[in-house]
Amino acid sequence: MAGERGGSEATRAVAVVIALVIAVVLGVVVWSSRDGTPALPAAPASTPVPAAKVSPLTGEPGGAGTAVLAVKVDNSPQGRPWTGVSDADVVYVEPVEGGVTRLLAVFASHLPPSVGPVRSFRESDIDLLAAYGRPALAFSGNAPELDRLVSSGPVVPVSPDQVAAAYRRGAGEAPHNLYGDPAALVGAARGAAAPHDVGFRFGPAPAGGTPAADVTETVGTTAVALHAAGGRWTVAFGGSPTVTANGPATVVVQRVPVRTSAIHDVAGAPSPTAVTVGQGPVEVLRDGKRYPGTWSRPAPGSPTTFTGAGGKPLTFAPGPVWVLLVRA
Repeated sequence: MAGERGGSEATRAVAVVIALVIAVVLGVVVWSSRDGTPALPAAPASTPVPAAKVSPLTGEPGGAGTAVLAVKVDNSPQGRPWTGVSDADVVYVEPVEGGVTRLLAVFASHLPPSVGPVRSFRESDIDLLAAYGRPALAFSGNAPELDRLVSSGPVVPVSPDQVAAAYRRGAGEAPHNLYGDPAALVGAARGAAAPHDVGFRFGPAPAGGTPAADVTETVGTTAVALHAAGGRWTVAFGGSPTVTANGPATVVVQRVPVRTSAIHDVAGAPSPTAVTVGQGPVEVLRDGKRYPGTWSRPAPGSPTTFTGAGGKPLTFAPGPVWVLLVRA
């Protein structure tokens, strides 16, 4: 009898413990309930994945840079080969006096150790650069009228007059041997604008297009020969190969009015001005094809719109962009 009584007492003790455990669990559930619905364990918070940064000037992922630096680069036969131009995000090929051309190389995502030869800027550059906000502009020497224009224009001038320590003389004869240090130039350009949308749209190729593996255009009186190779373009000026590697992914042939300004160079030749505000025809060259359309820009500070068939954007291939300012 004693054994039976002991067993019963043990069974009752176990039952009491189980009842207490159930009561505690029910109490927790009731305490954590809302409107009669038991609260479920919170799902682990997910960490949002930040969107990849894409440069508005090249369409490529990675850092877009903190400031825009535009450099006027000699493109006369005496000034080639250049230094640092292959690192530019955007390169404009402009007509200047005597039918030759000059480059306006725009840097933001990459800064080479050196760039040049650095030469004087032109009236065309002020309107072009207004779309970039207030970029730094590296140049050397100008007509007095242009000095006044750049001092009141939408740029931060960083010529040798302002930042002598950022320049050096290389081999060869002046004025074709002046080179700038881009990092020092950007460092001296207080308040220079960061890269932003200037109208380029990157993405898959538009519909249509015509094969154009080899294209020759004329800027001023200089022939610019382009050859499609491996998703990029090689470039030759006046029959002389200049860009054979890391060339532009997209070449924009922008047909613009070219007027004669009242400004002359030191030899007395009138300076041509390429007009990039307004509208006109354009061809976008990418992936070995040519895509025709129109360009439009209502004001200097506005981005340029490139429109193709059916009013759709003329998309660029991700990578460096070259713009040829060809007389319409």
